[in-house]
Amino acid sequence: MDNRKLESWYEEYSQDIFNFLVYYNQTDDVDDLLQEVFFKAWKKSCTFKGNSSPKTWLYSIARRVSIDNFRKQKLKNLFRLQENLEHVDTPEKRLMDKEEIIELHNAIKSLKRSYREVVICRGILELSINETAEILQWSNEKVNTTYHRAKLKLGEILTFQGRMSDEAAR
Repeated sequence: MDNRKLESWYEEYSQDIFNFLVYYNQTDDVDDLLQEVFFKAWKKSCTFKGNSSPKTWLYSIARRVSIDNFRKQKLKNLFRLQENLEHVDTPEKRLMDKEEIIELHNAIKSLKRSYREVVICRGILELSINETAEILQWSNEKVNTTYHRAKLKLGEILTFQGRMSDEAAR
């Protein structure tokens, strides 16, 4: 594979991979991880056979880089929050929206790894079942089942957080 091909993949997919890394990792070093993903892709470019899409292949590398990073750092509870607060009318609404995003982010962060992975891939990145299965190296059935269970668990967590907030406000 030539460098121009990899450069075009970087141009096309780096933002998607960056977003994946932000949600998957609890670190501020996402730029470094993104560089590592594309460095590994460059090093292993000869192994890309074209059986999957380049995007899926890069997501698989990003997942492995993230797992390695998790093992190395024994993560603390630092999570970069990407906010996209459009159409905010008032400071109060902006604060409520930000708090809801933080609650959702914390709820996702508290899920066990397999639930978090599938929620990120299917719910946040909106990847197909096939793409998610390929990235996570699962069957399509496992993706569907785990995603369903993860959504239920996420609902429980958010409901519990809501009750705790209501009690604290009293």
